[in-house]
Amino acid sequence: MRVVLFTDFGSADIYVGQVKAVLAAEAPGVSVLDLLNDAPDYDVEAAAHLLAALAPEFPAGSVFLAVVDPGVGTARDAIVVEADGRRFVGPDNGLLSVLWQRAREKRCHAIRWRPQRLSASFHGRDLFAPVATRLAAGALPDGWLATKPAPDVLFDPGPLWRVIYVDHYGNCATGIPAAGLERAARLAVAGREIGWARVFGEALRAEPFWYENSSGLVEIAIARESAARALGIGVGTPISRAAPGSPCSR
Repeated sequence: MRVVLFTDFGSADIYVGQVKAVLAAEAPGVSVLDLLNDAPDYDVEAAAHLLAALAPEFPAGSVFLAVVDPGVGTARDAIVVEADGRRFVGPDNGLLSVLWQRAREKRCHAIRWRPQRLSASFHGRDLFAPVATRLAAGALPDGWLATKPAPDVLFDPGPLWRVIYVDHYGNCATGIPAAGLERAARLAVAGREIGWARVFGEALRAEPFWYENSSGLVEIAIARESAARALGIGVGTPISRAAPGSPCSR
């Protein structure tokens, strides 16, 4: 089995390494994969939609250690969500709620176990990592989990009409599933009206466009340029349908 990391800990900081040290100590035979350690800082809702789009790429049986947790150390619960054959360990702050609500088969558990050492600011290392690695190893002790009807915090599982992730190219993924948007649709973003292109090579040079990215989400891009820089947009920027006769520049 494997543990898949999805966090906002930062690829260049010490925190991912500290988590991996716990995973290696608890279950040396469990493989660890980095899905993303630069999820949007503090933006739990954006991360929830991004995780829901990316998780189906992994096989059933995968265990996700998912932590975007600005409320770490507060009264928010700690949970394990089972959704369509995959398990997710993380805070009950909405991060796991979008994939939970979209799942066909699902169960939720509260984490009742607590370690002797529990830093108020690093539950990812001290609480979630030991649970995730034991789940992946098939060695979770009795009594660590208790059945829970559902996560406490539930975000709207429908389309999120804003930017949720910006990659190093400057392409801006949104929380809008592309399957629900017709190709003739024009979108309004940062005072611009943009249309669809199938791939970068078919887009007009230097013109922003939207397309369906490899995870099935609407993404804003400019061929061979940074859309984020050119349009002045980033995580949180709202997206909308362009109204007929819109004054947005073309």
